[in-house]
Amino acid sequence: MDDLIIIEKLRRRINSTLESIQVTMMTGGVDNMEKYKYLFGQAQAYQITLREISNLLNNKEQNDDKGNVIDIGNGKDGSSETH
Repeated sequence: MDDLIIIEKLRRRINSTLESIQVTMMTGGVDNMEKYKYLFGQAQAYQITLREISNLLNNKEQNDDKGNVIDIGNGKDGSSETH
């Protein structure tokens, strides 16, 4: 079976389960805080998984061997100021 077909089936299954959790939470299917926290944690995990699958499929990783260097301005640029 093609990898993309498997991934798409997995995404559909995760989306279906996530939707079921959301419906349960919104329609009063949660009767205590412990169950609410459990379902909320599951929903977050499924959303993270879907995001990671999308990131992998979009191939957002860098293709070059060097990384990007970003100067965040930490004040250690070698210059000295005297007041």
